[in-house]
Amino acid sequence: MMELRKIQMTRSGTFFVTLPKDWAIRNGINRGSIVASLITPDDKIIIDPKYTAEQAPRTASIKLGPHISREIISKYLLGYDVLMIEARDRITLEQRNVIKQTSNRLVGLEIIEEDQTKIVMQCLLEPSAFPPEKILRREHLIASDMFKDSITALLDRDVHLARNVIARDNEVDRLYFLLVRVLRTIIQNPSLSEKLNVYPIDCLDYRLVASLVESVADQSSQIAECSIKIKDLEMDEGVSRIIRNLYKVIHETYNDAVVAFLSRNVPIAESVRERESKVKELNQEIESLASKLSLERAQDLTIILSLLNRVYDHSVDISDLTTSKTL
Repeated sequence: MMELRKIQMTRSGTFFVTLPKDWAIRNGINRGSIVASLITPDDKIIIDPKYTAEQAPRTASIKLGPHISREIISKYLLGYDVLMIEARDRITLEQRNVIKQTSNRLVGLEIIEEDQTKIVMQCLLEPSAFPPEKILRREHLIASDMFKDSITALLDRDVHLARNVIARDNEVDRLYFLLVRVLRTIIQNPSLSEKLNVYPIDCLDYRLVASLVESVADQSSQIAECSIKIKDLEMDEGVSRIIRNLYKVIHETYNDAVVAFLSRNVPIAESVRERESKVKELNQEIESLASKLSLERAQDLTIILSLLNRVYDHSVDISDLTTSKTL
């Protein structure tokens, strides 16, 4: 709840403001206590009463139920360090498998204790060792390679490569979940925010960009699935050529959008939108060729075209966030 307090001044000209009494008592603040003050980029002051205290592990108890996987992921994203999963009776083999599969999807989450009715999991990561920029770069590199390989698999009829693209989508999900966890920890911990030089106002942009990058990986995985579906169909050389050209423009655009965001480079971000006319031109060429194909082939081509264009749309969204960050 917001409180308004009047700024006062000593005889020597020093400004001061009193702290809420309930808050001070709750945080063990007495006469002579030391607190840390942090000035945010938008000129707000954060007072941290526990800046020297070692963070105690946060523990969450989870009752075993039909949505156990979702519960584990939710608590992980909220920054809990220890998850205690308890069952009224025995934990079945099927339930154990679900729990272990979920653990494998989350970076750093390990099972440290297990018996018939209880499983204890702990996140062994130190948030300060995982700067958001580093995680986002890794997530982007995997998604970018997936996009490239999905088109190669499509045009070369490479089913093995297509399946490899689909498998890599899990690693992008792992990095996305890790980034969300780190960002939420930063928002709750001013000292970590200062240490990583990432402020709460930055966390929203990182979260949005990470989500868009994860979506690019999803579109790539779907292109790979399409390539498996139509592996036995011959593709017209003209169609293949235009798809390859469209892919090249969009792939370059996507890479530039992420580079612009990470480097805060507005000119590169602006160049993303400038390629819209080229993307539309290539789309029109493909649509013209599709009108001459059989209904089934035209539908397949339309799906692929839609997935490619979604990647371009995500690139534009990322570039727009770059502009807002630098303002």
